[in-house]
Order: sequence, then structure tokens, then C-alpha cells
Amino acid sequence: MQRLMRSALAATLIAASTPALASPWEIDPMHTGAQFAVKHLVISTVRGKLGKVTGAVNVDDTDLTKSSVQATIDAAGIDTGVAKRDEDLRGADFLDVAKFPTITFKSKKVEKVSDEKYRVTGDLTIRGVTKEVTLDVSGSPQPLKDPFGNTKLGGVATTLINRKDFGINWSQSLDGGGLVVGNEVDVTVDVELIKKP
Repeated sequence: MQRLMRSALAATLIAASTPALASPWEIDPMHTGAQFAVKHLVISTVRGKLGKVTGAVNVDDTDLTKSSVQATIDAAGIDTGVAKRDEDLRGADFLDVAKFPTITFKSKKVEKVSDEKYRVTGDLTIRGVTKEVTLDVSGSPQPLKDPFGNTKLGGVATTLINRKDFGINWSQSLDGGGLVVGNEVDVTVDVELIKKP
């Protein structure tokens, strides 16, 4: 009986002294933003931002390729600086935010490119349509403390999507060729993470 108790105590001490392999982080919506850029009339680029970004990241402290991320973006918060255009983008021809108020991303695979570059593949859902996309992510994996004692990480994620893949099909052709609104959309997400206690 004493031997059994000693074994149980030893196992408990080993478990308590072994560092956790993964640490939970949250996306800091105050310092995170999602932006996009799309061609207009072939000759210019319209840029805008989406609404608040929230979510969670599980960082594997020994192997970052085993980390995971889930993020949600407020689609209704889209802002291009032109109220009428923003109203159109929120409407049924584009994001249809009345039915689909959020855009979500859930990772499936993380690949290391270099010490500060990774590829994160996952499911992106827009307008209720889910497609696999790959984000190019860059940033330092080394955390730092902010002036308030919070532990932070940061980086930037970019990808290129085709809006028609997500059911955003409104289009109008130009007489000389091309479209009023381009199909390809550049997406950039500047991310700041805060470590959960």
C-alpha cells in the first residue's frame, strides 16, 4: 500500500513539474485588423477594412506546426470610406450580412517556411460557403511583455481569394473588357495576440 501511494505521489509530482506543451492565446481585437483590396474598373484598387476580429490561438510551445487558430470577423463592420458602397457590400449581392453576419477561419494545418514565416491552411467561410485557403503568416514567434505586464505575440497573415468561390457573383462587364469589380481579393490581417492567464 505504501509503495502504491509513493508511486501515485511521484506521478503527481512529475505531472505538475512537466511544462504544458501548448499555451492558449486570444486575438486582441483592439490591436487586430482585417483589410482587403480589390480592383475597380481594372484601372484602380479599392481598399477597405472589415469589422472586429476575435478568436483563439492554441500555440504549441515546442512545435509551432502543431498550433491551431480559430477566428471570427464581423462582416457587417465593412468600411471602404464610402457609405453608399459599404451599404451595397453589406447587401445580398455581396456579403449579405443580414443572413451571414460573420466570416470565420479555422486552421487545419501549419507548415514552417522559416523561423519567422509559416503557411496556415484552413477553412474560410464567407456567406455560408466554406473553402480551403492558405494564409502566408510572418512574425516573430518570440513573445514580449507590454507596458501593462501582458504577454503579447504579433504577426501578419495574407492570402488571395476569388470572391466567386464564396458565392459573391455580382458582376458587370466593361465594353473594353474587364469587370467593374474584380474577382480576386487581396486579404491582409494584422494580428496581435494576448496570452491567456
